[in-house]
Amino acid sequence: MAVTIEEIKRLRELTGVGMTDAKKALEASGGDFDSALSEMRKKGLTKAEKRGEREARAGIIGTYNHDGRIGVLVEVNCETEFVARNEIFTSLVKDITMHIAASNPEFVSFEDVPEDVLKQVRAEFKEKTVAEGKPEAMVEKIVDGQIKKYFSEKCLLDQSFIKNPDQTVGDYVKEHNARLGENIVVRRFNRMALGEVQ
Repeated sequence: MAVTIEEIKRLRELTGVGMTDAKKALEASGGDFDSALSEMRKKGLTKAEKRGEREARAGIIGTYNHDGRIGVLVEVNCETEFVARNEIFTSLVKDITMHIAASNPEFVSFEDVPEDVLKQVRAEFKEKTVAEGKPEAMVEKIVDGQIKKYFSEKCLLDQSFIKNPDQTVGDYVKEHNARLGENIVVRRFNRMALGEVQ
């Protein structure tokens, strides 16, 4: 099946790869656009993970106000001012602020959960699991699973992305790492709701 220039351009826009790589991916998939896109995303995410070690000090502070009732501030960093002003990057930041407004996470990632909070939640789950009469050998494994699920709903990067519940916010950010060729880090956020006590 012949590969069209339109498909190559479309794949390039969606993944941030060069024209040659986009063409090769389409040819390798026999012209199947979805299959080529999936392969390129896998490769892009692998590169994005390697980029994660590079320092991100540029970026922007994004804001979002929902009907004057919910306000969000978020700092998202990248490596260069050039990317910070890029439309793809600013759109990512806007999506993240809207997600925070809608999903009300408490932490950026699991690594940001304070040790005392983690200990308290673990103790509660352990007590409940033991009270349910689960086998002693299984208790720790069950509690680990419960903690993972509990904090996946509290941590921004582990939450299902509101615009595409099939991917997490963290995967959405990694996808943009791949597209923009830079390390992107969600540094911190603050969400306020009218009448809500902090």
